[in-house]
Amino acid sequence: MFSNKTILITGGTGSFGKKFAKKILSDHNPKKVIIYSRDELKQHNLQKDLIKFKKKLRFFIGDVRDFQRLKKAFVQVDYVIHAAALKHVPVAEYNPFEAVKTNVIGTQNVVDAALEMDVDKVVSLSTDKASSPVNLYGATKLTADKIVVAGNYHKGSAVTKFSVVRYGNVFGSRGSVVPHLLNLKNKNTFTITDKKMTRFTITLNEGVNFVIKCLKDMWGGEIFIPKIYSYKLIDLVRALSNNINTKVIGIRPGEKIHEEMISVNDANNTLEHKNGYVIYPNSEFLKWDVEKYKKKINGKPCRQNFSYSSDKNKFLTIKELKKIVKNNLHDIELDN
Repeated sequence: MFSNKTILITGGTGSFGKKFAKKILSDHNPKKVIIYSRDELKQHNLQKDLIKFKKKLRFFIGDVRDFQRLKKAFVQVDYVIHAAALKHVPVAEYNPFEAVKTNVIGTQNVVDAALEMDVDKVVSLSTDKASSPVNLYGATKLTADKIVVAGNYHKGSAVTKFSVVRYGNVFGSRGSVVPHLLNLKNKNTFTITDKKMTRFTITLNEGVNFVIKCLKDMWGGEIFIPKIYSYKLIDLVRALSNNINTKVIGIRPGEKIHEEMISVNDANNTLEHKNGYVIYPNSEFLKWDVEKYKKKINGKPCRQNFSYSSDKNKFLTIKELKKIVKNNLHDIELDN
């Protein structure tokens, strides 16, 4: 599906964007991959990392807040992966206006630019924090999800399809708990927020493969959610070191003890299949043949009062966590 296609990645120099670009360039045959992001140094470093693909790579300095710049970048683009966001929970709590500008208004700009420039498909990356949000980041991402899905409602005669991919914490991504704990190993003390805390987790490679599959299968209007494992924060600490002290410092502003990807209310519009879930759009706004889709994915409606939360899920063992850390060290971005 990527043969002779042009793919643009917003936030393309982030953990996901870099991995996705390399995967598409290495394993598929795109016409062009465009990296759209704000940081010139990160773009320069990515150019060096992907030097052998330079003939198929383009770099745009730009911000998703800038609609006119987005329109220029979207010229003759077939697929857009919208990964740009302000993602740090405490930062968003302290700077709510900035998070809204990027995560909400920026997403609206992506939708509008895609419609004006006749992009074929847009997949927007979401987060478990968008389900029943308690923090500003989660609230902006829930709003962004609804904006993307609503792109299908008001597109008129445009061919563009919009869908959302929602998954848990990417294991080892910049700003996540794994690089934070690894940076503390030499200090002989791990600071953790709460020993009861649980989280969904997915490796970077799994996330990239899931997005590629969703881009291929999407009808437009879905929120795709994979079935993934959870871990207990205290088990992650034990997987990283057996002989280190832990200090509980309390949860940060806006944090949950447990995360959720499907709420009880969302479950009414959710189909379960072998490898995941699909939240389908409200039929009042978008005509969807749910029965046909159900057969397509061999899915079934979720039971009444179902929710998909990190504390009621399959957990990784300490041994499995150790293996994941070892196998994904090359993707773990340590804080500078």
